[in-house]
Amino acid sequence: MDTEHPEELSQPRAVNPAPSGQSPPNPPPAAPAEPAPAAGRRFWLLGGIGVAVVVLIAGALAVTSLFNTVSTDDAYINGHVTFVAARVPGQVQTVYVDDNNRVHKGDRLLELDRTPYLIAAAIAQQAVAAAQSDLVVAQAQARALEGQTRAARFNLEHAIEDVDNQIELLKSKVATLNSQQAVLVKAQADYDRVLPLSKVGAATGEDLDNRRAELLVAQAQVAEALQGVYEVRVSLGQHPKPDTGDDLTQVPADLDQTFSTVQQAQASLIQSAAQLGVVSSFAKTPRQLVDDFYKRDPEGNIDRIYDQILKDAPGVHQAQAKLAQAQANLDQANLNLSYCTVWSEIDGVVTRRDVNPGNNIVAGQSLMAVRSLTDIWVDANFKETQLADIRIGSPVDLDVDMYGSRQHFKGRVSGFTMGTGSTLALLPAENATGNFVKVVQRLPVRIDLIDYDPDKVPLFIGLSVTPTVYINEPPTGPSAGKVLQPFLVQPQSPATLPATLP
Repeated sequence: MDTEHPEELSQPRAVNPAPSGQSPPNPPPAAPAEPAPAAGRRFWLLGGIGVAVVVLIAGALAVTSLFNTVSTDDAYINGHVTFVAARVPGQVQTVYVDDNNRVHKGDRLLELDRTPYLIAAAIAQQAVAAAQSDLVVAQAQARALEGQTRAARFNLEHAIEDVDNQIELLKSKVATLNSQQAVLVKAQADYDRVLPLSKVGAATGEDLDNRRAELLVAQAQVAEALQGVYEVRVSLGQHPKPDTGDDLTQVPADLDQTFSTVQQAQASLIQSAAQLGVVSSFAKTPRQLVDDFYKRDPEGNIDRIYDQILKDAPGVHQAQAKLAQAQANLDQANLNLSYCTVWSEIDGVVTRRDVNPGNNIVAGQSLMAVRSLTDIWVDANFKETQLADIRIGSPVDLDVDMYGSRQHFKGRVSGFTMGTGSTLALLPAENATGNFVKVVQRLPVRIDLIDYDPDKVPLFIGLSVTPTVYINEPPTGPSAGKVLQPFLVQPQSPATLPATLP
């Protein structure tokens, strides 16, 4: 092959003309025309311009995002976990769930053997019945003591009346004595008048004997009346004769309150009343004791007074307390019986099951965990240099590595942790030399999810998240624009709650 003229290979050869009288053969097809150099340059120019526009737009968006948002890749999904534990010890009879099972609040998780607790509840029920019987007995005894107290009160009033009667009897005896003394004076005068007459024969001996007899009778009657007065005075605890003066009716003004029989009746009343819980002082007089007793009711109704005393009687109170204690033991036994069934306290997913039928467990032992699918949030550890413009309520875009660019989530900042991660660590960094080396710290920021539906796109605890906070958009929701949340509104104080059993 000739290599000295390569251009000849690239050019078509001339075709010999056809002989005369013959039609010329068909000419070969013409080669395609090469593109003009100007068109190629135009294509590359337009492409370069398009790339430049895209780069400019991307750069503008990046710059805009740089000034309007803050973001971090140090974030993850967090949420509450409820550890399930038995409230009473026992042997596991049935386990109804397994790991990854979804449960609703109130679903049964496991069952303990109920037999020991059924027996305990039956024993407590019998104790309640016995305590109720004891209460009936105590009320009957209190009623008997009421009768004794009523009788003692009547005895006291009767003793006072007896003293008053004796005083009046003494006055009557003294009056009789005075009458007999007047008769004696008259008989003595008659005798003294007849005696001289009988000596001169002006009066017969019979008249003198009659006057002497009348005098003796009068003297005997005076002596009898005087002895009757002495008897009454002695029965009242007084000397036969007054210590001062000649007034035989003289007795102490408070004799009806200090007399021995009255004091004895008062002591009996205090003794019987004390058994009903009515405590009185011995320093009070019987009259004061009775008056104070009637003051227990505004109208002085004795029946209402005794009804209230019976309610407050120590024996009745003691029986009522024992009944209440027995009832509380029964309630506790029934409560323990109900605790044999362990229920789920929240909606969620069962994890970390660590119990099987036949296991003997103790109260408080962790058996499994239930993690909520709805009560979750994002803990984002922003650098301290990124926090200046972040506020509660700032909108957030959340990208979860699990879903990539297929799914985006919305959220809002709800609070800031009161301490950086290094200070809240289990083993915080310490400098033994006392020197402080400044390191950019990270502060956990809590981000709540908005319009999150776990049934469609569930988020699991611990998943990595990239939050983007829009710092120039207006915050929304509760405490919007603030850094600290407001104080919590406390519920009603336990001191004001009714003290009743559930």
